[in-house]
Amino acid sequence: MEIAQTIALTMGVAWASGINLYAAIFMLGAMGATGHATLPADLQVLSDPMVLMAAGFMYCVEFFADKIPGVDTAWDGIHTFIRIPAGAALAAGAIGDVSLASEIAAGLVGGGLATTSHFTKAGGRALINTSPEPFSNWTASISEDVAVFGGLWAALNYPWVFLGLLAAFILLAIWLLPKILRGIARVLRAIGRFFSGRSSAVVPLDRPAESSKTSPEA
Repeated sequence: MEIAQTIALTMGVAWASGINLYAAIFMLGAMGATGHATLPADLQVLSDPMVLMAAGFMYCVEFFADKIPGVDTAWDGIHTFIRIPAGAALAAGAIGDVSLASEIAAGLVGGGLATTSHFTKAGGRALINTSPEPFSNWTASISEDVAVFGGLWAALNYPWVFLGLLAAFILLAIWLLPKILRGIARVLRAIGRFFSGRSSAVVPLDRPAESSKTSPEA
């Protein structure tokens, strides 16, 4: 592999893992199995039929779960503990047969990139879910799937184009993440005010009843 293609694949698989890990694994494995891509030695296991079946099945599950408002946010929350370490591991494997220090460095950078793409996706989807209609959710989910497949294809075939687009994504994420966090904080404060106001309006049921009896005169 050329250096640019190696760097693009290393960063691409980490970035894609943060958005849709199963789509990334299935895409790379399928391209390797069909001869459309030559994967590094440590990633050739992705072309194994068992890995392809597992990744394909989980991608189908995520395809539907990711399009149900509320369920997609819970799914993203659970996959915080899956996508990020997997992105780091795949980035370390994609760097190729190099020194241990290079693999560790690739894993660290890949983990950071997977974290960035994951929280950008998860935070954005959490804000989208505040809208009652599902169409924006479906549009975002399908766009993310297309971006993962198209991004990995570009990383393997047009590495310099992918690296340029990745740099633009990083700049966008740096600008967008603080806004997403502020938006989520506003939503949480609004939910807190709603429930606190609702609870304060409830009359306690255990108020002692006033006695109707009067004390006898002395």
